[in-house]
Amino acid sequence: MLIVAAMVLHSSNTSAAAVLDSFPVPKTGPKQLFYLQRSTNSNTIICDLNIDAKGQVVKDNPVHVYWIRYDEGGEKKELSYIQQTFAYGIKHELMSSGIYKLHFVSYKKQVFYLKRSLKDNQYKVYFILNNKEYLLQKLFVKIEGGTFWVPNVIYMELNGKDEYGGTTISYKFKP
Repeated sequence: MLIVAAMVLHSSNTSAAAVLDSFPVPKTGPKQLFYLQRSTNSNTIICDLNIDAKGQVVKDNPVHVYWIRYDEGGEKKELSYIQQTFAYGIKHELMSSGIYKLHFVSYKKQVFYLKRSLKDNQYKVYFILNNKEYLLQKLFVKIEGGTFWVPNVIYMELNGKDEYGGTTISYKFKP
């Protein structure tokens, strides 16, 4: 559960980087928007664009969230009801501009935007930092202890890039 407060950290944490470097990188499919990994294991949450048979975004559920269970042989698995409702499910709001405002059910303060890229007209997810828009690529959640319902989240890290300049960014939140 992504319970964190906004605070930018610019220092690097080599042990966290080593954990991230050891995790598998999911194969990027044509609908994959971004993915989320946690320090507890290598199982990965995938967030795909949810489209219908005509290739249109499903307005009442624009993002399909599911697991790749690397600890179980790389099996694809849907989120459980509890995971969908209290942790990794994504809430959305269709804004008048046709852009979807998104957030994880467990952390409403970090907002993302699903919209068409001006660069290639494909749907992508963005976050805003210091009044600049970045393409979201992956999230990482560092957890140490706690319980199933209230994990001790040390930080959440957003990784993205400037879609036009190519500059990568890592943005950490500390609880």
